Amino acid sequence: MLQLFYRMLIELTNGRWSSAILKRFARSPISRVLVPSFAKVYHLNQKEMEKALRDYPTLHDLFVRQLKKDTRPINLDANAVVSPVDAVIEDIGAITETSDIFVKGKTYSIGEMLGDRDVLTKYLNGTYMILYLSPSHYHRIHSPVDGTVTKQWTLGTKSFPVNKWGLRYGVRTLAKNYRVITEVKTAAGHVAVVKVGAMFVNSIETTYKGSELKKGGEIAYFTFGSTVVLLFEKGIFQVDSSIGTPKEIRVGEKIGVLHENK
Repeated sequence: MLQLFYRMLIELTNGRWSSAILKRFARSPISRVLVPSFAKVYHLNQKEMEKALRDYPTLHDLFVRQLKKDTRPINLDANAVVSPVDAVIEDIGAITETSDIFVKGKTYSIGEMLGDRDVLTKYLNGTYMILYLSPSHYHRIHSPVDGTVTKQWTLGTKSFPVNKWGLRYGVRTLAKNYRVITEVKTAAGHVAVVKVGAMFVNSIETTYKGSELKKGGEIAYFTFGSTVVLLFEKGIFQVDSSIGTPKEIRVGEKIGVLHENK
């Protein structure tokens, strides 16, 4: 019964018109009146923001806020992989030979998530990591590695919640939500950064220029909360021993190391 109720709720709150209305409101000057209360309710760390609250003209501008320089130091160890976002690491695990991953008691298909059979082959028997961003988190996305973008593509048209309740009661949220996928070639192998749209708003904006990515450099941003799924080619990634789930993490902190697949 609870599952049916939750599915009905998220269907109703993710309609085409409700999403459009929310997005339009968040970008309108009238939304500015909610900036102080949003910051208070979600306990935003105002000391690290680039601007004072009064300088954000809309809720959207607050959602996609920049931080003061050097607020997020980047681990520059040669083989270190860093968190691309401020988030909670919800799950880490192996991708099966059949492309399945198991999250919160449910099975998801990496093949469906990627929508590209040729790309998928690289990640079979590899590793995945799921990082969830709440509305309170900083919403800019940074590169977890140094490398070259070999492909970027967009899939899906609609988004459902990607928090722990959405993962548990939603229908293939990680694999069918609106998503922007960036594949990066590193010295060790390929890494895919899957940016998954969240409830209400599908906005994922790419900000990097060219094809070369520097670890810690900004590559995109979300509007509202969402999820990033990292996929690592077989045999190239070792998760850091300090990483468990759930675990709060910040941009630039080490989540593991890359090593060549021999």
